[in-house]
Amino acid sequence: MHSEHFPPNNPREWLNRAHSNLIRAKEGIHIPGIYLEDLCFDAQQAAEKAIKALLIHLNTPFPYVHDLALLLSVVEQSGQGVPPAIRQAARLTHYAVITRYPGMSEPVTQEEYEAAVSTAAEVVGWVQEIIHQQKTD
Repeated sequence: MHSEHFPPNNPREWLNRAHSNLIRAKEGIHIPGIYLEDLCFDAQQAAEKAIKALLIHLNTPFPYVHDLALLLSVVEQSGQGVPPAIRQAARLTHYAVITRYPGMSEPVTQEEYEAAVSTAAEVVGWVQEIIHQQKTD
């Protein structure tokens, strides 16, 4: 557990929250009765909070939306390049709303779940690397 909390305008707090969502997305698979849809929501939240951590780090205002393609566009507009692999995170937006409610979409498959967690982990790692690298430069 994260014992140290930071102010909400500190990118480290947003990264802590992103890590928390990512851990739930990864570990929840081992808990009986958990829906893959809920774990994919956690994966989406991990990526979203990581991107918002980066925007705070870049002193760039952002809208409070779940649309990862839009948030990544804001990152690019700030002057920070976004690799093609990270751009794939836009697919996670689907898990922010549609899959959270019964009957709004098809059930999530194991393969889709694994892809969502992998993508979220990539985004969180990418943001963490940028923030830590620029801190030490």
